[in-house]
Amino acid sequence: DRTMPVSRHTGQIPESTWTLGFREMTEPWKGAVGCLGVAVFFAMTIGIISWQAVEQPPEEWVLRGRAAGLLWERGRGALLLRALPAGRAVLAIAVGSVPAARPPPPRDRCWHDGGQFCYSWEEDAELRLSLEPPAGPGTECYGVRWSALRPDVTLKDCFSMANVSWYGGPSIRAQRWPLNGAESPAQPLVSGDLSTSPGGFGPVLERYFLGSTGVTVTVAPEVSLLLSLESHRQFCLETPAGRAEPLQYQLCRCFPPCRNLPERPARRPEHLTRNFPPCRSPIWRYRGPEGSAAKIKRGLRSLARRLRRHRLQEGVVALGERGTAVLAAADLLPSGRRKRQALALLEPLELSITLSPYASVTSPLFLRSLRGGEAAGCWLSRQPRPGGSSIPLLTTWKGQLSARLNVTSEAALRWYLARARRLRQALGAAYVAFEGVEGNSFLEQDVPAPAELEGDGYTEVLAAALATLGNGTVISAGTRSSHLPLFVQMSPLRSDWSHAGLKGLIPSVLHYSLLGYNFFIPDAVGGSVAGATPGDPELFVRWLQIVTFLPVMAFGTPPWLCCDAWVLNLTRQCIQRHRDFVVPLLLKYSEEWQALGYPIFRPAWWLSPTDPVAFTIEDEFLIGDEVLVAPITAKGQTWRDIYLPGEGHLWLDTNTARVFDGGTTLRNYSASLAEVPVFVK
Repeated sequence: DRTMPVSRHTGQIPESTWTLGFREMTEPWKGAVGCLGVAVFFAMTIGIISWQAVEQPPEEWVLRGRAAGLLWERGRGALLLRALPAGRAVLAIAVGSVPAARPPPPRDRCWHDGGQFCYSWEEDAELRLSLEPPAGPGTECYGVRWSALRPDVTLKDCFSMANVSWYGGPSIRAQRWPLNGAESPAQPLVSGDLSTSPGGFGPVLERYFLGSTGVTVTVAPEVSLLLSLESHRQFCLETPAGRAEPLQYQLCRCFPPCRNLPERPARRPEHLTRNFPPCRSPIWRYRGPEGSAAKIKRGLRSLARRLRRHRLQEGVVALGERGTAVLAAADLLPSGRRKRQALALLEPLELSITLSPYASVTSPLFLRSLRGGEAAGCWLSRQPRPGGSSIPLLTTWKGQLSARLNVTSEAALRWYLARARRLRQALGAAYVAFEGVEGNSFLEQDVPAPAELEGDGYTEVLAAALATLGNGTVISAGTRSSHLPLFVQMSPLRSDWSHAGLKGLIPSVLHYSLLGYNFFIPDAVGGSVAGATPGDPELFVRWLQIVTFLPVMAFGTPPWLCCDAWVLNLTRQCIQRHRDFVVPLLLKYSEEWQALGYPIFRPAWWLSPTDPVAFTIEDEFLIGDEVLVAPITAKGQTWRDIYLPGEGHLWLDTNTARVFDGGTTLRNYSASLAEVPVFVK
C-alpha cells in the first residue's frame, strides 16, 4: 500500500536559512541556546522520574489472599507479608537472589492463574509465589520457590528480626530464646554433636521457624539448605554453592488465638510417661572405674550401697557406652542364675546401658564383620567406582577411628536391633540409651550421600528403627521423629552460669518442647562439661530446682560428694516433689499434646500472645496452662523480676499463698537459695 505524503506548513523555515542564521549567531547567543537545551533536558528527566514515582509506588501487591498478601518492596528488593485489612507488615524477607535495583514490574507470567505470581529476572533467577492449602484452621499459606537461571547464582532469602521474635530451627551450644540473640555462620541445616562441633547445630532440629507475629516458615526435608543466624538482624536460608537446586519453603500466617505449631504425623506416643519409670524416679549416672568387668561390678555395688545409705535407693543407674562394652565383652551372664545375681547388685535400682551405631576399626565387632565379608553391608560405605568394591566410610567417634551402621540395609538394622535386645536381656537392663544418632557422616567428609541419607535422613531412619525396641529407649537426637515413643537425651551443658550452662537450660526446654520433643532427659544436675565453677553448691541447688519440674531428674555427681547435708536433704525433697506434683501434670498435659499437639512446657507468650514483653522471657516456663516456674539462674541472686502471663487470670504463689493478677510483672521478688518461685493459676 502507498501512503499519502504529509503536507508541510507553508510558513516552515527552509533548512538552509535556519542553519545559515545559526552560523551567523554571536557566541553569547549560541551559549544561551545551549543552556536552554540543557535545561529542557533536565526538566524532561525530572518529569519522567516524577512520573515513575507517581505511577510506580514503593510497594506493589503481587499475590493477595483472603486475610493477608505478599507485596514487592522496590527500594530494597524485599517481599513483605501484610495482614488484611489493616495492612500491618508481619514479615519482611530480604531477597539475595537478584539485584535490588531490578524490581519486578507488574507483568505476571502466571496472570491466568489468580493463585500464583511468576516473574523472571533474565539470566539471574525465577520467582514463583503460590497460594497453598492451609496448614490448619485459622491459617493462610503461601509457597515460595526460587530457581537459579545461572550456575553461579546463590539463592538466599533473609528473614528480618526487626519487631519479630523467632523460635524453632536448630538447637545450638548456648541456646537462646528467642533465636534473635544467636549467632552462626552459614552452614548446612543438619543435626550435629555439640561436644565435638560446638560452633555447629545441635542434635534436635526441625526445619520450622515460628515468628511472634504469627508467621511460620517451613522447609521441606528434601531441600538442600544452609542456615545462618545474624544476631538481632536476620536469619537466612540459602542453597549450597554449585548445586542447581531450587530454594523453596512455605510461609503461613495464623490468626489469634494462634497455635500454629509444627505439623507432625497423626500418631503420637501413647502413655510414654506411664511406661517409662525414669519419669518418676531419678537417673544416677555411673562415674566409677571401667577398666574391667570386675571393677564395674564393684563400682555398681558401691554406688547402690551409698544410695541406700542416703535414702535415695529408688531410680536407675546409667552405665556409659564404655562400661556397657566391657560388660558385653566379658559375657558375664551365661546363665539365668548369674543374671539374677547381677540384678541383685542394684535392687531396687534398675540398670540402663548405652550403645551407639559406631564400631571401632580395632573392635572385635568390626573385625568379625570383615572376616565374614559383611563389612560393605553392615557399615556406611563410600560409593564404589565402576568395577570397584565398597569401602567403609570411616569417621572418628570418641577419639577412635570407627565405622558407622548402615541404616539403609534392612539386614544390618535387623542385626543391630537383635544385638541390642540380646545385650539388654543378658545384662538385665531395663533401659537402653543410644548415643551418636545425630549427624551426617557423608556431609562431614564432603562425600556424596545416598539419596535416602541426604540431610538428616540417617537420624530419621535410625530413630524409627530404635522405636521398635519399646518405651525404655533413649536417643541422643531428634529430627522429624517427635511422634515416636522415645526419650531424647539433651546435650551436655557446662558447669557454670552462662548460656552454655545453667542459663541455657530453660531456653533448651522451651526449644525442645515447641518442636514436639516433650519427653527429654536434661543434662545431669550441675552440668557434665567442666566449666568455670565446678563443684559449686549454689549452682547445684539452682540447677536442682529447675530439673525438679522437668520430665526426668538426672544426676552425675551425687549430692553427698558436692555439697553438705542440707543439700542432700533438699535433693530428697525435690525428688519427692517431682514424683507427687510434677509427674501427674506431665500425664495430664501429655494427653493434651497427643490430642492437639500443644507443647507440655510452654513459654510465657503462650498465655499472652500479644504482649511484646512475653516474647523475650527466657528464664520462666509454664507446665501446661496452670503452673509457672520462675527459678533463679544468676549466681548470688536471691530476688528476680517475675512476669505473670495471662491478663485476667490469677496466680497463687505456692511458697507464700499470696495471689497476684496475670499480665503483670512482680519486681524484685524474693527467692532465697532454699526456694524456687512456683505459681499455680
